[in-house]
Amino acid sequence: MRDDEARLLLGFPPTSRLTLSQIKAAYKSKAWEYHPDRVPVQEKPGAESKFKLISEAYNFLLDGARGEGSSAATYTRVVRTGVPSVHKGKSNGALIGIPFLLIVVGTIGIGAHRAYRAYEKEKRAHPSHNPFLP
Repeated sequence: MRDDEARLLLGFPPTSRLTLSQIKAAYKSKAWEYHPDRVPVQEKPGAESKFKLISEAYNFLLDGARGEGSSAATYTRVVRTGVPSVHKGKSNGALIGIPFLLIVVGTIGIGAHRAYRAYEKEKRAHPSHNPFLP
């Protein structure tokens, strides 16, 4: 697909300078208009082909708007794992899991400490009562 064809499909003049937000907004409106699930049954084949063309134009313009410097593979890796992997593509699972582990261990520790303090307070208030006996 050529650049001017993609621009015309999304409703832009062939020589316009586009931003990511303009491309996304135009794609959203065109996709809403031509989505195969939103048209009558008799118009579905035409809508499917038009929707595919619009999606292809969107991807083409989106790649061009991001520029040469960014890579789609790096972008998806950052979104999927939360942290870009370095050192020959190794996963950073431990780096992501450590804060979660600290939160869980800290919560359990604080809860246990509070339960112990409540037990000691009750023990001081009622020394002859054993909470573990019926």
